[in-house]
Amino acid sequence: MNPGIQKVETLDAGHFVRVEWEDGSESRYPCVWLRDNCQCPHCFLRSARARRLVLEDLDVNIVVKEVALADRKKISITWPDEHASEYEAEWLKKRCFSEEARAEMREDLFLPERQYWGSDLQLPKIPFEEILYNDESAYKWLCTLKKLGIAVLTGAATRQGELVKLGHRIGFLRLTFYGPTWQVQDKADANNVAYTTGKLCFHTDYPVLHHPPGVQLLHCIKQTAAGGESQVVDGFNVCNKLKKQNPQAYQILSSTAVDYTDVGVDYCDFAVQCKQRIIDVDSRGQAVRINYNNATRDTVFDIPAEKVRPFYAALKEFDDLLNSAEHKFMYKLKPGDIVTFDNWRVLHGRQSYPSGSEVTRHLEGAYADWDVVMSRLRLLRKNVQNRD
Repeated sequence: MNPGIQKVETLDAGHFVRVEWEDGSESRYPCVWLRDNCQCPHCFLRSARARRLVLEDLDVNIVVKEVALADRKKISITWPDEHASEYEAEWLKKRCFSEEARAEMREDLFLPERQYWGSDLQLPKIPFEEILYNDESAYKWLCTLKKLGIAVLTGAATRQGELVKLGHRIGFLRLTFYGPTWQVQDKADANNVAYTTGKLCFHTDYPVLHHPPGVQLLHCIKQTAAGGESQVVDGFNVCNKLKKQNPQAYQILSSTAVDYTDVGVDYCDFAVQCKQRIIDVDSRGQAVRINYNNATRDTVFDIPAEKVRPFYAALKEFDDLLNSAEHKFMYKLKPGDIVTFDNWRVLHGRQSYPSGSEVTRHLEGAYADWDVVMSRLRLLRKNVQNRD
């Protein structure tokens, strides 16, 4: 994109700068924002891409003293204190305040597009080795994870430690009270219901943390012959259905603070408490994170008694939708498979399997934060696009 500037002028007694582009469109920039984002070495540290200008030195009522157009590729502004600023045309165009330009920037920075699914899910599969050593494959994996919420990596070695390699590929793994990685297998005196052979109902992991892990990684090292099938459901798809089917239930689940607890010993001893809404929503009421784990939902419930039964009715309706045949997808991991999924969106569960004297099913698990994953995605996108 190499936009050219046709004309520049001030508006509203110097409080706005209007740019008319060569394609006929226009942009209006508040002068306080322009001054705050001066790109000169005094105001901006280019090596860190960070603002040096401190807010206490910013006049929120500042106006332009003089604005000029330089070779259609940049504008220069002189401020009342004679400070001079320059802004490149491409930089300005990207930061236009129109709704269309802001939506384009949101798409570029955060990839908000989602592809919803139910029992019709076509589970994407990508070779594990390709992810480790090929930027295009790694970029495809992370884009799929962001858009669809789930992808399986195939062909990993059937030993512990493969998830550590994946952690290095994206940046680093999330340490929790269960360790940098953790072993899902039948254990005596289990400190987590996942460490049994019983059925696991649909849940998200770790809502007891104020900031639950964004991405979960599960590596199948050993698989039982009978039972142990995995199941997943697109929680955001179900939220949309609930909101349409029963707006009141959706409102209850997105506004009621539910108590979660987790107490025990693993990587270290822990006693964790947290309040979470089952459905976290954004300013438009759209679900952005689901915090639902029936196993760690506390017996303490800090709401008025008369609101308890309506809450349970709403939660039961949500749970019924999660478990409906049209929404859930079942599959069975093979040794060497690594399932990766959005822990804020995709709820997962497991069928029971027979217990015995030996370990017949062994998964290694790990977490990563969305901040780390999105950081790697943006860097990979830059590398891949630069090669084109």
